Amino acid sequence: ILFWCLVGFAIIQFIPVDKVNKPVDENKNFIEVKSTPENVSKLIKNACYDCHSDETVYPKYAYIAPFSWSVKSHVNDGRKHLNFSIWETYNDDLKRNMLTKSIQTVENKSMPMPAYIIYHKEANLTGAERSLLIKYFDEILKAKTY
Repeated sequence: ILFWCLVGFAIIQFIPVDKVNKPVDENKNFIEVKSTPENVSKLIKNACYDCHSDETVYPKYAYIAPFSWSVKSHVNDGRKHLNFSIWETYNDDLKRNMLTKSIQTVENKSMPMPAYIIYHKEANLTGAERSLLIKYFDEILKAKTY
């Protein structure tokens, strides 16, 4: 049984998972378009960009099946809900909804995902960092400059 499990594990390593990021147009990228301050930009990049942009940095474990499948699934799902790299392609209603949802998920600590934080300590936002992100997104909402 152990032998066949090892054979199965070896075989699944040959199932390809696309980890190539699309080129990023800086004229559509949230951080560039919004001229996001450096301290906020760093928080967004550390806590959000791996799953919510086309600038994903895949960790070493993302190259080993079945972990690679899970990571790619999370990235695809994250990009589907919000992709900071294509921010300027969204209409105003969608931008407003995404910012509102971002505030909610940062407030209730469902983002960054707890499992992500385990392997990415820089994404573990402090209370002050969460407040800073919430304030930044809220200011954009109130000013209607999405």
